[in-house]
Amino acid sequence: MPTVSSRLFRRKTPDAIARETGETGMRRTLGPVQLTLLGVGSIIGAGIYVMTGNAAANFAGPAILLSFVLAGLACVFAALSYAELASTMPVAGSAYTYAYVTTGELSAWVIGWLMLLEYGIAGAAVASGLSGYLASLLSDLGVHVPAALHVSLVSTVSTPDGQHLVWGGGVNVLAVAAIVAVVALLVRGVAESAAVNSVIVLVKLGVLLLFVLFGIGAIHRANWVPFIPPNQGGFRFGVPGIFRAASVIFFAYMGFETVSTAGAEARNPQRDMPRGILSALVLCTVAYLCVAAVLTGVVPYQRLGVPDPLAIAVDAMHQPLLGLVVKFGAVAGLSSVLLSLTYGQSRIFYTMARDGLLPALFGRLHPVRRTPWLGTIVLGVCMAAAAAILPIGIIGDLVSLGTTCSFGIVCVTVIWHRNRFPDAVRPFRVPLGGVRVGGVWIGTVPSLGVAFCLLMASPLLIDLVAEASRGNMLPLSLLVGYVLLGACAYVGYGYRHSRLGHDLPPIEALGAVSVTPPG
Repeated sequence: MPTVSSRLFRRKTPDAIARETGETGMRRTLGPVQLTLLGVGSIIGAGIYVMTGNAAANFAGPAILLSFVLAGLACVFAALSYAELASTMPVAGSAYTYAYVTTGELSAWVIGWLMLLEYGIAGAAVASGLSGYLASLLSDLGVHVPAALHVSLVSTVSTPDGQHLVWGGGVNVLAVAAIVAVVALLVRGVAESAAVNSVIVLVKLGVLLLFVLFGIGAIHRANWVPFIPPNQGGFRFGVPGIFRAASVIFFAYMGFETVSTAGAEARNPQRDMPRGILSALVLCTVAYLCVAAVLTGVVPYQRLGVPDPLAIAVDAMHQPLLGLVVKFGAVAGLSSVLLSLTYGQSRIFYTMARDGLLPALFGRLHPVRRTPWLGTIVLGVCMAAAAAILPIGIIGDLVSLGTTCSFGIVCVTVIWHRNRFPDAVRPFRVPLGGVRVGGVWIGTVPSLGVAFCLLMASPLLIDLVAEASRGNMLPLSLLVGYVLLGACAYVGYGYRHSRLGHDLPPIEALGAVSVTPPG
């Protein structure tokens, strides 16, 4: 009879992971272009359309460009680590699966729970932002949407004493409708979802290109002076503000991780997943820098602390038609992010259900479409409830914390896997080599990834503690409450039903094994 400690740290073997690659029951339909667009679809969205303006107005000013470089560097190291693991263990589940192989079941559960924060809760925030742009676009087209239908039930008000909750704003029906549409698309099938996502990504990239081209001629260089505004205390501007802004926008880069959750549906995962991850990251970093430069050059950064900063910039260009196009691009962009986030979270839940850590409901596939349809619907209901009730601003920092933890563990996993299984087949290896310390290989790239993740997380944690010391316990209470809820879920269900803990193979893909694929 295994002890509790041995159960908590029991690991999957790479051989078991390799066997599961061919046993998911899901169809392999995604190539390198679709994987790249899946990543771009998840990355480009809230980071450009919402978070860039807030980070510039409250923390970095024009130096938001440096914040993007910092966040981009952190993501490069994490992305290279993801690429190696994705080529070595090409299965659905991403950081959750990698943790299960290295540090064991308890760590895997923690990462899976963090990824719910990173994907599912972030999806609710994206849906809330989408509803604001959609309401503005409809208003420009002559369709008035009452404010009570596109604001959340709960909002936050900043006062000298901290943030306070205000009830009774409304119910965000537009956000709920967006989530319902995305869930319906994902239930229909991943091939159809990927096709729609590809179109949306191309549209929003074209819109952002138009914004940059028109905006270059409207830039006022005086808006970039001073490039780094003087520090006003804490993380408000100056060099500390650059790092704080980087931590704010860091979660917007998590789209490349969505690519790694698609291992079970990629046609050639060893070759195509590293390409998709790195290509998406490079494309999006370039887009972020270009848009942020135009945004802060056209409009003084002090005016960008609004939910729709690009719309403010377009108004300053005196281009009404371009304003309609940009708002349409924002709706399309945030829609593709919502699609990618919901896709990624449903596949993580699917993998956890097969391992017995979540109810089998999340691992049940549609008898014809071969998608985890019931789990996707349950996830959609939870996201819709959060989007209808909770404010967008209170979620961002918590999502970034979940992202940094996931990225950091992946970087550590590369080091562990290299030392534990030195002869494993690795179609892609992180560059720059490493050094041996006491016979242990320490990789340059994964070590830098861990260091940058700590750099991104530190301002967030410092702010959480500072807010609590000033009497505002809400952000810290949400984090602690979320952790306690995860602990209860694992103790109450995951630990008791773990397939690995009972020496059982993963649950079969229910409803899909004996069904002929459509078409």
